Amino acid sequence: MDGLIRNADTINKLLARYGVKFGIYKNGEFKEQLFPFDPIPRIIDNKEFSYLEKGLIQRVNALNCFLSDIYGRKLIIKDGVIPEEFIYSAKGFLPPCDGVTPPKNIYSHISGIDLVQSKDDNWYILEDNLRVPSGASYPMIARELQRRSAPDTFLNNSVIDNRNYADLLKEVMDYVNTGGINVILSPGRYNAAFFEHSYLAERTGAILTTGSDIVCENDNLYYIDYNGKKQRIGAVYRRISDEYLDPMTFYEDSVIGIPHIFEAYKKGNVALLNAPGNGVADDKGIYYFVPKMIKYYLGEESILLNAPTYLPYYEQDMKYVLSNFDNLVIKDVAEAGGYGVVFGNSLTKEKKSEFIELLKKEPRRFIAQEVIDFYDLDILDNGERVPRKADLRAFVLSNGETKVWPSGLTRFSRNPDSFIVNSSQGGGFKDTWVLSR
Repeated sequence: MDGLIRNADTINKLLARYGVKFGIYKNGEFKEQLFPFDPIPRIIDNKEFSYLEKGLIQRVNALNCFLSDIYGRKLIIKDGVIPEEFIYSAKGFLPPCDGVTPPKNIYSHISGIDLVQSKDDNWYILEDNLRVPSGASYPMIARELQRRSAPDTFLNNSVIDNRNYADLLKEVMDYVNTGGINVILSPGRYNAAFFEHSYLAERTGAILTTGSDIVCENDNLYYIDYNGKKQRIGAVYRRISDEYLDPMTFYEDSVIGIPHIFEAYKKGNVALLNAPGNGVADDKGIYYFVPKMIKYYLGEESILLNAPTYLPYYEQDMKYVLSNFDNLVIKDVAEAGGYGVVFGNSLTKEKKSEFIELLKKEPRRFIAQEVIDFYDLDILDNGERVPRKADLRAFVLSNGETKVWPSGLTRFSRNPDSFIVNSSQGGGFKDTWVLSR
């Protein structure tokens, strides 16, 4: 590991040269920044990863069952497991998707599940990301550069090779492909994760496209190359949010989507990864019900724990939240990227009163959670090891068989006083070593 630490600056310079950056829109402006890499890896032994793997596969299988049900027979509502209002008021529930079944009945092909490990050694799920989860490319390219700088490190430490992510992703695209080529659909150069789009296209052999490269004719999708040649598309790994995907079905002013792509999808003529409408399962209010989903659809108890969560929607939970406000973290159910997160003890008396009034007025809008004291991981800060909060985004891929990538994106806060690790909030990332023994 000493070789990795010695070469940390060189690796970060190479990452910058290759465009490994993270862009965000802030105050109406696009700002691009480096996604700082720390050379000290998170290490997960084989036994612990096997436990995580079982829990993640269970969770994603249940979430796929939920999405199939909620856009189909809606039995989980009819049986009173989830209140009807919670589904239809979810920002991510899309009525046009009702009754639409994707190829092979897979909704979440690539799931990004965010976890933290508490100081009592339990792992807790913080979020399920089933729309367009990003981040796999960062540990992929970091590992590639580290192999060049200190190749013996990985051989001597029994680290499982993480270079198979592109193969897993291609297997998923091929499995649901309806006949044609695979493409990765990007909003373009100024998207926050454009590096990842281009990197994954190169690694999987898919064609990197934007909306201007694709047309829909007779309910089929075609890619038009620079020579004007048309090729039918069978699978689209789309990195465009639902609302911008098709101006004929969703947001009519979208200039990055493809007119009528949703019609081709509805007819079963193209696979969209991930399926439109998955946002209903990303809703933080729905997160509360995932352990119930696992029991309902799979007949099993949850292997991995949710963070202790309260829904102000329920009177009993509202009473608990109001009585313990200063000890809780409150989250807006429709926000992501570390936004919409409020720690109760951080508010002034005036702000606390204002927030509680908002909570009472819009109880469906928020969840409250116990603050988990999760592990710090060492990072290098000006040559010194210092502890910082860190989470793990695990990537789970579904193609008839659900698989967990033996790696992941470990994100850390660079602020010693912050629990928020998101890249959009200025965090950095580490490699994640899963050991073969």
